[in-house]
Amino acid sequence: MKASGARFRRMSRKTSPERGLTLSDAAVRHYFNRFASKGSAPFSDRLPRGLLMKNIYRSILLVVGCFAATIAVAEPPIRPGDHVAIIGNTFADQLRIHGYLETLLLQHTADDPVSIRNLGWGGDMLTGRDRPTGFPSEEITLRSHKTDVIVACFGMGESFAGEKGVPDFRSQLTALLESHAGKTYNGESPVRLILVSPIACEDLGELTPRRDQRNQDLAAYTEAMQEVATAAGVPFVDLFETSRYLMDEPSGPNLTNNGIHLNRFGYWAISYTLCDQLTADEDEPAEQPWLLRIDAARQTSEARGVEISDVVADSSGLRFEVTETSAPKLGPPTDSPLPPQLEFVRDTLAIENLAPGDYQLTVDGKLITTATAEAWSRGVAIDSSPIHRAAEAYRARVNDKNLQFTYGWKTLNQVHIVGERRSSPSGQKLPAEQIEFNRIANELDESLRKPIELKRRHWRVSPVEP
Repeated sequence: MKASGARFRRMSRKTSPERGLTLSDAAVRHYFNRFASKGSAPFSDRLPRGLLMKNIYRSILLVVGCFAATIAVAEPPIRPGDHVAIIGNTFADQLRIHGYLETLLLQHTADDPVSIRNLGWGGDMLTGRDRPTGFPSEEITLRSHKTDVIVACFGMGESFAGEKGVPDFRSQLTALLESHAGKTYNGESPVRLILVSPIACEDLGELTPRRDQRNQDLAAYTEAMQEVATAAGVPFVDLFETSRYLMDEPSGPNLTNNGIHLNRFGYWAISYTLCDQLTADEDEPAEQPWLLRIDAARQTSEARGVEISDVVADSSGLRFEVTETSAPKLGPPTDSPLPPQLEFVRDTLAIENLAPGDYQLTVDGKLITTATAEAWSRGVAIDSSPIHRAAEAYRARVNDKNLQFTYGWKTLNQVHIVGERRSSPSGQKLPAEQIEFNRIANELDESLRKPIELKRRHWRVSPVEP
C-alpha cells in the first residue's frame, strides 16, 4: 500500500490544478459526453452517478497531466502504420519488458498496425550512452527498422545534477533534436520526434527521504523539456504531472519499486495515459473502455465497445448475447483496490434492479466474477472474460517479440566477444545467432499485425445459492 503523508498538494478528483477549474455535475456530464460513443441521446445521462465518475476520471487525468501536449498537435504524434523506435533510459528500456504500451498502441492501430523497436538502455542519458565495442550505431538500427518516429525518454538521470544542470539539459535536448533533423531513416520522409518527460518521485517513506527535493528538480527538467519541444515544434508528453497525481492518491498500490523505477502495476497505469497522448487526435474522441448496462426488470440494455442483444430475465437469472466490436482493456496486474483515477480504464458491467443477493457472471460457461446486487448496480469490472485472456496472451507475444529482438540487438554475451574472443566457438556463432534472433523477431512482429479475434458470446448472470 501507499506510504502515508504524501507531501505534495493533493488535487481534488474533480479539479484541474493547472486551470483552477472545479467541474460541476452538469459540466462533468458535458465533458464526458464529448468522449462518449455517438448515439441518439447523451450516454452519460443514463449512467448511475458512481459509474459516470469512473469514466470522467479518465478525462480529468489527461487534463491534469498533459493539457499542453494534447493541444499542441493537430494530428496524432504516432499514426497508423508508423515504424516506431523508443530510445532513452531505464523507463524506456523496461517498457519492452511489460508490453502494456506496445499492446495498447497495436490495439489502437489494428487496421494498420505500428511496428515498434525498443532501443532503450538502462542508465542512458543524453550525453552518456555507452555501448560495447563494435556495437552497431543507433543510426544503423534506425535505418534497419525504417523508422518513422522516435520516442525519446530522458530527464531522470540528468535531473540528479539539480537545478544548476537544467541549462545543460536544455542544450543537450536541443542537440538531440538537431542530430536527427532531416534524417530519412524510412527512406522517404524526415523522422519525427516525440519527447517524453521523466515520471515523478514516489513517496516510499524512508526509501525516499529527499522526495520533495527530487520532485522540485524533476519539475524543473520537465519544464525545460516542454520549452525545448515547444521551440522545436515537436510533441511533448508530460508524465511527471500525470504520475505525481497518481502517486499522491492515498489508495491503490505503489507505482514504483524504489521511488523512480516503475513496477509492473506502474507500467500498466502509466501506459494508458502515455498511449492516449501518443495517439491524441483532436478530430477523434478518446477511446473508452467497454461499458455494458442492463436493466434486469425492463430487460433493456445499452453498451459501448460491444453490442448487447437477446436479453432475457427469468427465475434462473439474466442471460444475453454480447458481440465484441472493439478490443478489451488490459486488466490491472493486481487484486488490490485501484485509486479512483484508474477505475476508468476497466471494462465494466452494470446491472440495475436485481433482487438482493449474490450473483455470478459466466461467459460461454466460464466463471468470470461474483458480486452482490448492490455492487452490480454500481458497476463491476470485467477483466477476465475469454477475450480479456486473449488480450493478455497477445501481450505475452509482444513481450516475446521484444525479447527476441533484444537477443539479436544487444546479445547478452556480446560484450565479452571482442578482440581474440571473436575467434572462439561462441564468437564464431554470434553473427548467425543474431541474424536468427532478428528473423524470429520480425516473424513475431508480422504475426502481431493480426489482432485478437472479436466474437459473439453468451453471458449469464445467475444468483449464487446460499
